[in-house]
Amino acid sequence: MTPTSIPAGKVPVELLARLLSTDQAVPPEIRLGPAVGEDACAIDVDAGVLIAATDPITLTTGELGRYGVIVNANDVAVMGVRPRWFLAVVLLPLGTTDQAVEAAFAAMRAALDEVGAALVGGHTEVTAAVNQPVIVGQMLGLATDGRIVTTAGARPGDVLVQIGEAPVEGAVVLATEAADRLADLAPDVVAAASRGAGDPGISIVDAAVTAGSLGATAMHDPTEGGVASGLHEFAVAAGVSVRVDRSKVMWFEPGVAVCRALGADPWATIASGCLLATFPPDRVANALVDLSELAQPAAVIGVIEVGTGVCDQNGDPIAWPARDEVARILMP
Repeated sequence: MTPTSIPAGKVPVELLARLLSTDQAVPPEIRLGPAVGEDACAIDVDAGVLIAATDPITLTTGELGRYGVIVNANDVAVMGVRPRWFLAVVLLPLGTTDQAVEAAFAAMRAALDEVGAALVGGHTEVTAAVNQPVIVGQMLGLATDGRIVTTAGARPGDVLVQIGEAPVEGAVVLATEAADRLADLAPDVVAAASRGAGDPGISIVDAAVTAGSLGATAMHDPTEGGVASGLHEFAVAAGVSVRVDRSKVMWFEPGVAVCRALGADPWATIASGCLLATFPPDRVANALVDLSELAQPAAVIGVIEVGTGVCDQNGDPIAWPARDEVARILMP
């Protein structure tokens, strides 16, 4: 078999599934291990359930410290657990100044204050192995009551809710890293897109913890590959079919405008800042009311059904993107 080169971005889902498949015995304390669609792992400990997640920041150098914290905090929070402890591996290219390192750590600490977590360890070095700054974060949380929410928890009959607009993170990265290609777009639109990390923001921590307390059966944080990939990861993890009403999906309009100007599909553009959650039908109305108090929009966008895959309200398939649009645009 001829080896196949993998483009920049996540490895293909078929390959990932093979890599995660194993015949090795799983230690009894592992409540949830690695799986397609799951954002974190869960380990039983004496004090409850330890939640751990790790993610690198590689698509942008802008607001690197903030992204490193928030993206990993989101992955813990979608299990219904508050992020508490953060570790960071910070790899910096040759020529990095001490002011640049201080700025990255200041941004990390500000983001940690925002989500209520603390920096507890990590590693920092300047190395010729990278040509731009890279942060690999690890976030931990503890479910003292033993309750967690997984992506696999969605059940046929559940209602699918979107909290927060998309694509916020993709808008920021594209507006920042491809600014020279957006001259034909109105400056105020580009400015609004570039401010997206703060307004409307990419943190879903409060929304996810609240949704978990309101009875969410499953939650997922759609990142690389955008809403479309997030929906497919939802379907695979839970072994269900997801039917989405395209007209109900909430879009961050400056992000959509930037995507269109660059020839990118908003559905497949990295979407941190958006949360997908499922609820039993009898809990949806109250959940929408309580979630609205967080000043983040929330709306019913679909239902969970028996079957596989993702389709729209007419039954037409929604494709699983082969690659995130930000990676395609910035790293062709």
